[in-house]
Amino acid sequence: MSSEAGRHAKFDGLARTYGADLYRFAMWICGDDALAKDLVQETFLRAWKALDNLNDTGAAKSWLITILRREYARTFERKVPKFTDVDTVVVPDDGELEPDARAEIDLLRRNIMKLPIKYREPLLLQAVLGCSCEEISTELGISRSAVMTQLFRAREQLKSQLEQAGGAGNVHGLF
Repeated sequence: MSSEAGRHAKFDGLARTYGADLYRFAMWICGDDALAKDLVQETFLRAWKALDNLNDTGAAKSWLITILRREYARTFERKVPKFTDVDTVVVPDDGELEPDARAEIDLLRRNIMKLPIKYREPLLLQAVLGCSCEEISTELGISRSAVMTQLFRAREQLKSQLEQAGGAGNVHGLF
């Protein structure tokens, strides 16, 4: 197999393995389908350009998440985003979720997005991507104990917000 064919195979493996996870993470951090797809596309474009720098395929997930997070930050450096009041957005029911489950997810998403970024990011990395504290520590460049503290504070703030919204008892398995 030529080195170019090997490069294509390596990239294809990354896209197949991590594409859905990256999209799910992008949706949680930005809340917009089109932007999430753009972020994933830009992430893979940057990954393709820097693919030769990825020596340890075991670190691929963390590497791709870092690219996505940086691309998300660059998005807001380049332009002022258009914000929409999430309370006024009508989300069509796609039939996959029961209305109660959809309402829980919407309530949870709105309240997670209210968390300070230092609490929101580790919580999303753990809850959406299933990252361990060690992986989050590496990804965010902070100590494992700081990750655990931030996760604890994120859950406490989120729980408080949900209680104020009258929905804490409806979000299953989070606390």
